[in-house]
Amino acid sequence: MTAFFVWYIFLTLLGWLTFPLAYALFPALADRGYTLSRAAGLLIWGYVFWLLASLGIAQNDMGGILLALAFIVGLSTFAVFNRQSLIVNRKSEIVNFLKSNLSLILTTEVLFLVAFAFLAFVRSANPELLSTEKPMELAFINGILRSQTFPPQDPWLSGYAISYYYFGYVMTAMLARVSGITGSMAHNLMTSLIFALGAVGSYGILYNLLSQSKIENRKSKIGNALLAPLFLLLVSNFGALLEIFHQGGLFWVKDSVTGEYSSSFWTWLDMKELSQPPFEPLHWIPLDRYLWWWRSSRVIQDYDMLGSFREVIDEFPFFSFLLGDLHPHVLALPFSLLAIAVALNLYLGGFRGSINLFGARLHINVTGFLFSALVIGGLAFLNTWDILVGATLIVAAYIFWRANEDGWRWNRIEDLFLLALPLGIVSILLYFPFYLGFSSQAGGILPNFMYPTRGVHLWVMWGTLLIPIFAYLIYLSSGVKQLAASLSTQSDSTHRANELSDSRISPNWKLGFSLGLGFTFLLFLLTFSLGWIGSIVEKDFVLNFLNSQGMTAAQFIGATSLRRLSYIASLITLLAVLIPSLAFLFTREHKPEFENSETIHRPLSTVNRPSQFILLLITIGAVLIIAPEFVYLRDQFGYRINTVFKFYYQAWMLWSLAAAFAVSTLLINLRGLKSILFRVLIGIVIFSGLLYPAFGLLTKTNDFKPVDGFTLDDFDRILRENPEEAAAIEFLRTVPDGVIAEAVGDGYSGYARISTHTGLQTVLGWPGHESQWRGSFEPQGSRREDISKLYATARWEEAQLIIEKYNIRYIYIGILERTSTPVSEEKFKTYLKPIFQKDDTVIYEVP
Repeated sequence: MTAFFVWYIFLTLLGWLTFPLAYALFPALADRGYTLSRAAGLLIWGYVFWLLASLGIAQNDMGGILLALAFIVGLSTFAVFNRQSLIVNRKSEIVNFLKSNLSLILTTEVLFLVAFAFLAFVRSANPELLSTEKPMELAFINGILRSQTFPPQDPWLSGYAISYYYFGYVMTAMLARVSGITGSMAHNLMTSLIFALGAVGSYGILYNLLSQSKIENRKSKIGNALLAPLFLLLVSNFGALLEIFHQGGLFWVKDSVTGEYSSSFWTWLDMKELSQPPFEPLHWIPLDRYLWWWRSSRVIQDYDMLGSFREVIDEFPFFSFLLGDLHPHVLALPFSLLAIAVALNLYLGGFRGSINLFGARLHINVTGFLFSALVIGGLAFLNTWDILVGATLIVAAYIFWRANEDGWRWNRIEDLFLLALPLGIVSILLYFPFYLGFSSQAGGILPNFMYPTRGVHLWVMWGTLLIPIFAYLIYLSSGVKQLAASLSTQSDSTHRANELSDSRISPNWKLGFSLGLGFTFLLFLLTFSLGWIGSIVEKDFVLNFLNSQGMTAAQFIGATSLRRLSYIASLITLLAVLIPSLAFLFTREHKPEFENSETIHRPLSTVNRPSQFILLLITIGAVLIIAPEFVYLRDQFGYRINTVFKFYYQAWMLWSLAAAFAVSTLLINLRGLKSILFRVLIGIVIFSGLLYPAFGLLTKTNDFKPVDGFTLDDFDRILRENPEEAAAIEFLRTVPDGVIAEAVGDGYSGYARISTHTGLQTVLGWPGHESQWRGSFEPQGSRREDISKLYATARWEEAQLIIEKYNIRYIYIGILERTSTPVSEEKFKTYLKPIFQKDDTVIYEVP
């Protein structure tokens, strides 16, 4: 409980320390960056600390952390008291802003506290860090805490630094050190903090969008903006609804003779466990099938041409927080929202200025350019995949802002390259020390011939967001003639508004269809081109693959094409989103005939800026979902599991904001029967989407009645279950740094637990994970066999060679070592000194 309040108070103070800087960075946003100040402060603080420690200017200790914090204080002070700020009296501006926006500030603070406390309470009822990726994440946190300088040591591969996007774990370790808590408690608190930062970040984005719309009632904007965290963090897919229908026996028929259940619907739906008959007695709730909540993150069902199942990950935010994994895609969430806010600020002209690049002009000020690069580079360091969305959105926002200012000309292509290239280069240079030690399993792009998504699975996964988005697109289509007369931005002049009211606005369907279908055709072409190139460059690999499927190349192309055609509903659905979004992005304005009969191609933002930005989010989200239908990134998994996972997660963030904006807009603008029907429909959708968090929380927390009580520290579990090992871990946390030998085994198991909880480097942790992080098994060499030999051999000379080879300082022998491998302990007793012993657990130190 104390640690929770320390984190809350410290993050609140960090937000206030950063707000003067955020106020200067986000001049075009109605909240002036207040809702984003915590995330911005954490990013800048973490970056400065990491850079100072990486360059050897500071140590990875409290002094280095406070030095980086002082840097933020200096930046905020400069933002208030520099010469230009004194001219405009920035201090008075900030004070006046705070006085006039008390409702916004109070709502933001209450939201942050409630969200942080809510998930901390959830994690305290289910704090285990034993399963899935949590041991890896805990190992990184403790490894960073143990490292004196950066890059931090890899706790699972002695002699190496971490080869992974570890920026989020640096932030976690910083907060752990400041609050004086262990990594195991910091893991659960950081998960809760990310949830809270995501809540206020998404809230702020929607508030800023609504502030640019025609809504005049501030209370409506403040209240409706709460839809953003609702859709982003709580609303889930239709998985739980299907679980209820399934165990309730809906669509199942029981044979009166055999007593067996059958169902054409559930067989057609084909979602693993849901295809199996329900257990008796049939009941609707509670949901009690073992691991029922896991299925919702595995909705997409892929099969090769022989019918073999291939698991696909389609996580969404609440599943991640329910699971409790602090993986990079979760850690990056609030900073991806920060990138969206940067794009919105840029789109609204907030970074207006000029930079001369070798005679060319970039229409953005230096501060905005550097901060954009810092955010984009930070996303690559947090979760490399997220740079795709962050960079694309920021560059696209700049292009549309320039188009709003200067129209659609060939100069926009120049603007594209003038921003994208320098921004990409600077974002890499800012984080260059990270790239020096980073290697990846990614190895190019591969064609996806045989894994298209079925339409029903797409709707189960995305239906709760698709329905509001489709409703909004229909609303735009039906009300487009009134847009020019009824919608105007705060920046539009009265003359401009009157001019538009005499015009007729229509979506550019020709361009929408051309771009949407053209993009799809290019993906088709890319798929077949990659397949053709692969058949030449990697002929043996392709032939072996075709043989594994029992087909010739012609048969494979024919069979996969027929499968894609039978699954065409998913592509039709996605094009039904993409094409209208593109059409409205490039709305045409027809001037009255007595003025001019020409058609002016002008972005919708000249009439309704927030709508265009939302359409941009919808478009990019649709592209992210369509892309894995045709291509995927080559990695050790060998199929599209990871590409779907990463792309879908980013798309959920974009589409959830769009859905929240859509619901808010339609609730305000619809009247009469349309309003009633929409409210009923959206009520059903939200209710269905909230079934998953409601029942998932009850399942994961044992109805909030944890058997062993509430705690945020998973180490309490080890103290209960294995007190002698807990004592050994506590002892090792106090000893000087050094490599420790412990039993080596496969991933997702209890192996590597000593290095995980102490941060000491072990010779080898989980081999499969290390291979993924480094792209191959080569760096591991013979480590696994050597450690087995170290324990099993009776000859000291043989053991000594292994000890010297890996510079081993500590040798750990516990229950797992004794049960998983033969241990010849006599040689250690003879030549080494035991520095810890309790029951069957002993630690030897090499002189």
